[in-house]
Amino acid sequence: MDDYNLDEFRRRWQEELAQAQTLRKRRWPEAAERRPRRPENEMDDVPFFNSQLPYEVAINIFQYLDRKELGRCAQVSKTWKVIAEDEVLWYRLCQQEGHLPESNISDYSCWKLIFQECQAKEHILRTNWKNRKGAVSELEHIPDEALCGAHSHDGLVIAGYTSGDVRVWDTRTWDYIAPFLESEEDGPGVRPHVSFVRINSSLAVAAYQNGFLNIWDLRTGKYPIHHFEHEERLQALALSQEDATVATASAFDVIMLCPNEEGYWQIAAEFEVQKLVDCLEIVPDTGRYPVAVATAEDLVYLLKAEDSARTLYSGRGHPVTCLDVSANQAAFGVKFLAWLYEGNKLGVSAVQMDDWKVVSGGEDGLVSVWDYRMNQKLWEVHSRHPVRHISFNSHSLITAHVPYESVARDPDLDHFTTHRRHQGLIQAYEFAVDKLAFESTVPLCRSCCDTMPGYNYDLALAFP
Repeated sequence: MDDYNLDEFRRRWQEELAQAQTLRKRRWPEAAERRPRRPENEMDDVPFFNSQLPYEVAINIFQYLDRKELGRCAQVSKTWKVIAEDEVLWYRLCQQEGHLPESNISDYSCWKLIFQECQAKEHILRTNWKNRKGAVSELEHIPDEALCGAHSHDGLVIAGYTSGDVRVWDTRTWDYIAPFLESEEDGPGVRPHVSFVRINSSLAVAAYQNGFLNIWDLRTGKYPIHHFEHEERLQALALSQEDATVATASAFDVIMLCPNEEGYWQIAAEFEVQKLVDCLEIVPDTGRYPVAVATAEDLVYLLKAEDSARTLYSGRGHPVTCLDVSANQAAFGVKFLAWLYEGNKLGVSAVQMDDWKVVSGGEDGLVSVWDYRMNQKLWEVHSRHPVRHISFNSHSLITAHVPYESVARDPDLDHFTTHRRHQGLIQAYEFAVDKLAFESTVPLCRSCCDTMPGYNYDLALAFP
């Protein structure tokens, strides 16, 4: 390298050093205070091939390396080992991998060890998923009533029944005493069946067969904060997973509701479509104007506020059976392809995926877990009723099996198992290593339902 290039090289690195020091002081001021003092003759300048770079510049370079590359660099020399084990680098890796996202760099003294422990737990969880190693609980049903709809979000589960009752569980604490949410129509007389239910971290929503809609704030109590009446029965219901936006489909109209600055709920957008809507989802992270995606028989619509409905997809006679959306993509199942790819011969009714697996549910009641990287089915469980809801994260899975026909139990019928075949069920699987002591690969039933011995009908079907 000639003198000119060397001077230019040093000048650019001085600029990088100044930027790195400024950025470091802004982002991790506590890390600079916690780092032990280095010997001046050892770490002020770091050998980089035929150049000597300041320590802060070396850290700025190492931040682009992953954990394997940092391990290789740690074997080069003692100096590089000190840099490769810097707390800032491993704290950054933990944040990138999603480990302890709410923590600060000063919360732990060795972020490399924390990263290794989190990776080990993640590996065990993935192994438990693959081998169906965990426990399964059946959430307690309402006696004499059939399940009409279910939904979950981040461990919260909501269910609606033929009695008009709505219940909420928190599976994160395994609280089986699920509270009831009151409605505007509570009182003497027959209440309408629940058609759909939705839940997020702060709101619960239920739609009824008479077109009524109730919205509860889970933080304030069990009574509705808003009540809305549709002229006709609802075909679909959606609730945003991140804010207070609700979408409903009735007849050929789709409306989107949200509260204004004063907290009063109002119609934010209204659309007219050509066919009756079957599935409806709200797109996250859309900014000021709410956006939804709807399926109607063989069509998929994009519904954006202050714009008319646009057709995203036409199945040309092949109906769309399920729908899921993200900020940039929409995924849906088409019935004539479902049995080829998913193994549900009557059609896929619910599906979710992450970076390595797919969990699908079908009209035939079959829940299947797939490793799509290996193109292999890992395991499956079966219930009598169609799968209407699937939700999972790294350590748990929630499935809801809702009957085709919601028929309440005859009061004169005293044979429990006859009704059990028609009531539906919600199951919660737990794979977390820090909550369970595993003894076998067969899930254990932790239901608190008072059933007669010998009549575990669904359990026998699922795990013969």
